[in-house]
Order: sequence, then C-alpha cells, then structure tokens
Amino acid sequence: MRRADRLFQIVQLVRGRRLTTAAFLAERLEVSERTVYRDIADLQRQGVPLEGEAGVGYRLGAGFELPPLMFTQDEATALVAAARLAQSWVDGAMARDIESALGKILSVLPPAARTAAESLAVYAPAYVMDERMRERLQLLREAVQSRNKLRMDYRDVNGAASQRIVRPLGCFYWGKVWTFSAWCELRDDFRDFRIDRIDTVDVLQDRFRDEPGRTLADRLRRLRQEAQDAKETEAPSPHGG
Repeated sequence: MRRADRLFQIVQLVRGRRLTTAAFLAERLEVSERTVYRDIADLQRQGVPLEGEAGVGYRLGAGFELPPLMFTQDEATALVAAARLAQSWVDGAMARDIESALGKILSVLPPAARTAAESLAVYAPAYVMDERMRERLQLLREAVQSRNKLRMDYRDVNGAASQRIVRPLGCFYWGKVWTFSAWCELRDDFRDFRIDRIDTVDVLQDRFRDEPGRTLADRLRRLRQEAQDAKETEAPSPHGG
C-alpha cells in the first residue's frame, strides 16, 4: 500500500470509530505501531484534527470532512454481494433500507463499474425466511434500539413453555437461525433465545438503562470466556490419557 493510501485509510478507520488504538490500526494496515504513530504525527502536522495519544487511542475532531468517495469496481461488486445476502436474512424494513442504500451507491459509479456490479452472479433466495419471522426480528431489533423491555412466551428445546420479561441486548445470526441475547428478569441472568421459538412477544412501556454486569459487552465477555474454557477442557492432556 502506498503511504498516501495508508494515510487516507487511517483517517477512514479513525472516523468510523469512537476510539481507535494504534494496535488496531497497525493490524488493519499490516504495519508496525511505530509506523502508525509516525503517520498520525504527519497527519496532525497537516491539519487533520486527530485527537488522542499513544497508548490510549485516537478519535477525529468534530467538523472534519473528507471529499465524497468513489468506490472501485471490486468494492462495488463486494457491496452488491453483501447486500443481496443480507436482504434475505434481515427484517423487511432493513431490507428496504439496504435496497435504497445500494441504489444510491450504484448511481454514482461509472457505467462500466455499475454494469459489472449489477451483473454479479451471487444471489440469495428471498423466501428463506417467512414474513412472520421477519416481523418478529424487526420488533426485537427495534426494541434493542429503543431500550424497551419485552414480555414474551417462549418454548425451550424440549417444548417447555415459560413467560419471561427481558431486557433485549442484541440479535445474532448463526447461518440458518436467529437468536437474541437478553437479560432475563426471571432467571436474573443472561439468556439467549431462538427467535423461532418465541410464541408471542409484547413491547412494554418500561425502558431500561445499562447496568454494570448486565450489558451486551458483559454478555460478549462471558461468551468469550465460556468458549475459552470449553476449548481448554477439550485440549488433550500433555501427559497423555
């Protein structure tokens, strides 16, 4: 990568995140952290408002804008592929937004690049998820964003029914199954629910705030730890059986 391209990429990566560490930039750009520090110092001397310091992280100051971007043909093709795949596995409202955004991207491409992107032979059938599932996914996604608690009737893997009041934290796609993670007030702990096993769900007026130990970040940390523990348990003993 040319240095000019690398400097541009640093600005792009930093402006897309709240706080960006030199280690993250070095990994993404495949250079050393020392190179990143040198590049950031050069950008700051050129007037780019990169705020922060080594060992803490960087963010882009308010009011800084880059000129409109032009996608390469390969980038446009990748966006078309991602959009087609995503549209089959998200709710109706988000699928329409994807279609709208993709149209805007394609409209600014040169004719040859647009033709190549639109002719990409990668498709995902739209009928893979039924309308009820799409509606349920949209309701859950919007509840996560609005921070509204949910009341739901749920069936576990054995068919046992229960009613839960939960704090929805995030929706996850696992190939053919959608789940959502939540803080379950019945169990007073995190739980993951398969969306296709929810019989009924109602959005409550009661809203919640993040509390230490009950956030999505806490849930993800626990999942990583559980995965690591399972991996260590499965590892063969160095002394044999």
